Amino acid sequence: MPDTTAADARAPRRWFPRSRVGRTFAYSGLALTLILVGLVVAGVSAVRAPFPQTDGELTVPGLRAEVRVVRDELGVPQVYADNARDLFFAQGFVQAQDRFFEMDVRRHITAGRLAELFGPDALETDKVVRTLGWRRVAEQEVAELDPEAITYLESFSAGVNAYLADTSPDDLSLEYAVLGLDGLDYQVEDWTPVDSVAWLKAMAWDLRGNMQDEIDRAMASTRLSAEQIAELYPPYPFTRNAPVVGGGTVVRGDFDSGSGEEPAVRPVRRVPPGPDLEQLLTGVSEAIDAVPTTVGTGDGVGSNAWVVDGEHSKTGMPILANDPHLAPTLPGVWYQMGLHCTEVTAECPFDVSGFTFAGFPGVIIGHNQQVSWGMTNLGPDVSDLYLEAVEDERYLRGKRWKPFDRRTETIQIAGEEPFTFTVRSTVHGPLISDVDAVTSSVGANAPLPPGVGSPERGSGYAVALAWTALEPSRTAQAVFGFNRAQSWEEFRAAARDFAVPGQNLVYADVDGHIGYQAAGEIPVRAPEHSGDEPVPGWDRRYDWTGETVPFRALPTVLDPPEGFIVSANQAVTEASYRYDLNGDIDYGQRAQRIRDELEQRGVLSVEDMSALQLDTADPFAAELVPYLLDVDAGSRYYAGGQELLKEWDFTHDADSAAASYYNAVWARLLEYTFADQLPPSVRVEGGNRWFEVVRTILDDPTDEWWDDVDTEVREARDDIVRQAVRQARDDLVRLQSRRTDGWNWGHQHTLDLENQTLGQSDVRVVEALFNRGPWEVSGSSAVVNATGWLADEGFEVTWVPSMRMVVSVGDFDDSTWVNLTGASGHAFHEHYTDQTDLWADGETRRWEFSPEAVEEQGKDVLVLEPVGADAPGR
Repeated sequence: MPDTTAADARAPRRWFPRSRVGRTFAYSGLALTLILVGLVVAGVSAVRAPFPQTDGELTVPGLRAEVRVVRDELGVPQVYADNARDLFFAQGFVQAQDRFFEMDVRRHITAGRLAELFGPDALETDKVVRTLGWRRVAEQEVAELDPEAITYLESFSAGVNAYLADTSPDDLSLEYAVLGLDGLDYQVEDWTPVDSVAWLKAMAWDLRGNMQDEIDRAMASTRLSAEQIAELYPPYPFTRNAPVVGGGTVVRGDFDSGSGEEPAVRPVRRVPPGPDLEQLLTGVSEAIDAVPTTVGTGDGVGSNAWVVDGEHSKTGMPILANDPHLAPTLPGVWYQMGLHCTEVTAECPFDVSGFTFAGFPGVIIGHNQQVSWGMTNLGPDVSDLYLEAVEDERYLRGKRWKPFDRRTETIQIAGEEPFTFTVRSTVHGPLISDVDAVTSSVGANAPLPPGVGSPERGSGYAVALAWTALEPSRTAQAVFGFNRAQSWEEFRAAARDFAVPGQNLVYADVDGHIGYQAAGEIPVRAPEHSGDEPVPGWDRRYDWTGETVPFRALPTVLDPPEGFIVSANQAVTEASYRYDLNGDIDYGQRAQRIRDELEQRGVLSVEDMSALQLDTADPFAAELVPYLLDVDAGSRYYAGGQELLKEWDFTHDADSAAASYYNAVWARLLEYTFADQLPPSVRVEGGNRWFEVVRTILDDPTDEWWDDVDTEVREARDDIVRQAVRQARDDLVRLQSRRTDGWNWGHQHTLDLENQTLGQSDVRVVEALFNRGPWEVSGSSAVVNATGWLADEGFEVTWVPSMRMVVSVGDFDDSTWVNLTGASGHAFHEHYTDQTDLWADGETRRWEFSPEAVEEQGKDVLVLEPVGADAPGR
């Protein structure tokens, strides 16, 4: 990210900023003409050609026996097979029917091959992903899986390839047809198990923890003191917001939820800042941003999951709710389906339904006939940036110079010659600074820290990334374990294999148990290394110890006395816990709101749980509004906004004028309080951490943060609040109406669903083919219904509850769910966004599970026949 002036940083930004991958899909005038002509000629046939057959019969080579696919009125498939191999084969076939272009783009992202599809503008993205080596690690992971898991992955791949056989790209999706009109000559490759497993790397990248915070802290240190930086990252408020597990520490190697002891204090050594270090880290930040957001990043992205036991349930059995908060995409990140062995046996142990990813076998979140589970992001710090002293083709380790590990990567580029480059790595990981033009020449003049074994001045810095996901793991295997688990013990056994991204697992079963398990591979650092800032790679005291937090020591609880468990990205344990899990946590406002509601309501139904997922009450607004009302806005015109707040109930409903005004004030308050003192590259996004920062200074009207350092006078709190309430009034006149009764939150808080490729082409006619919206939605960044927005960009929605599910283990057929978009990835298909209106209105649909209920609600039935059966050909 290039350096900018403070004035530039405060200039209006696009409300939907494009990442590099978004700018990849730009078209020339000639290409646009070709597309328009082609679409007029092709007409409806080009649009409908990729729509799959969903009823009748198909002969599919590769099957062993007949498979039935029953779809409900929303197109959600339930697959029934006699053996596990056919079950996953059919899952691959059905997913390819609905979502193959999405799957193909995902594998191009994870392999660093986007430029093959979209040309030279994708090269920077591919260089970063190739440097990280996602696919190389996925290849190692597949080799380490047990034979059974490999069989499932191979069967899934065979099913995908059976659908692809003898089918042209144009008949697979409208996107291929449009790209073909622009001159793309593309042949689809067979799907492989590595293609499926590599997607887990993209998930882990988006949910990797506090890497950006490391950069921001180091960047902020060029302007702020260590004390000021600490104020921007306040400690977790344990006295106000409860952790997931109350109390607990490690006793003789095992987690004990009832014990507590004082944690060890970690000394922290800091690397002195300098202008070249700021330039270096700015460039690294830009290289990191080159990787497309696949599931969501940013302050506030998280999830809600909670479960109540039978004593707190109107059914007399546990009820579990989950709504992961991720970036809105079209098609949505989740794909709903059921996988059912017609007879559950040891050889075919699956009877599971829920949410998965297009391109991945099994079910990620959902339930089988015995247990249910949900997930939220644990957010542990699993990545570190190492500053490496470089001399020629060597880097410093202690007092010795070592040669880089090197490999050559070649990227194919549509319409151009291939690009070849060298990836260099140290013992810590690949040099991500090598794939950023801004930082490639910083080297020789970068300042070197004293007292930590520094080389002679002039050697300079590069930046290496250490990240747990760059080591092979067996996360894919864990998914199959969850799917067939029949008890808490079996579920925990599967969780041992779940390495990245680290997750909170919330559990319920038909025997009445509820539970929680933290899962993930989390590095153990030496006492000198807090993980908060980039550290010198030549000093071995900052190396990871080579150990990870033992699974038996990770927080866990079964059937807690209070009768419920809440996991909403808050701290997992009390501060006394031995290991540091709190790399990228929420400050607990959402979680505490859920806890308070559960305690107040006492006994809940499925409908109550769904209603709580839609809660928009904002406890922090209740604290801030009195300060907003206490200042004199200066005129009746400016006081008009304040009048709305006097009777406001602090909820963020789409039709609320008060919520519209409050959020406009909040955005301006953050800008006027912090932007003048922070480097332009350090963003003030306005999520949960910033609530906590502002809360700590509200009672001190003369705190130094209130002062605008760009003026010659000393501002106090009320000066800044007054500016914010006045400017917010002007902002809403510009955005909505001069009259306050013409305002509503939904007018500015809108959800637009963008296709991640051609939907970001900047060509309106192409975008209109694939994008949908806007929808006016309720919610906000740190409420339970977390439709997040970025205060330094605008009010449009940037992360959402990507699906909502409520599972009633007393009767699975009484469970409910809704997805953000729909089952289909085909533009103009009836199931492309047919769930979005339901989602936006807070509605859910019944989640059929039993064979009888599935058959009753079935609309289309497709029978897949093996070769040799008496059925028509495909």
